[in-house]
Amino acid sequence: MVILVQFAIGLVFGLGLIVSGMSNPAKVLNFLDLAAIPTGGWDPSLAFVMVGAIAVAAVGFRLVLRRKRPLFAERFHLPSATDIDTRVIAGPAIFGIGWGLAGFCPGPAFTALGTGGTAALLFVAAMLVGMGAARWLANRPRTAIQQA
Repeated sequence: MVILVQFAIGLVFGLGLIVSGMSNPAKVLNFLDLAAIPTGGWDPSLAFVMVGAIAVAAVGFRLVLRRKRPLFAERFHLPSATDIDTRVIAGPAIFGIGWGLAGFCPGPAFTALGTGGTAALLFVAAMLVGMGAARWLANRPRTAIQQA
């Protein structure tokens, strides 16, 4: 049952990405190109998508976190770390640079794989390599100098 619920949620999310245009890198890059505002080439439509997503998530989190426990787990798994370190700064910075250069972020890139486009395939392959490299860096043994 859990897997069917997860599949349905993923399907709705993917359809939302397609309908909103978030899986189209050209539309995303037109949104990110603020220099095109004077010429009329800027596409503000994704701002509405983002604001809508934030509103839905805010309501959803508020309702879900009122529950004693999730529907399909024994407890909520919420982050406990509150410190801001290099990883908290570097991760979003790398994400933003990649999004700005390619016009893809992970969810829309996987959705765009369904179109058979080479750009999405290359992006997902590079993303998976980057994720593997990040995991390797995070889990490598620390030397005496790094521990000091």
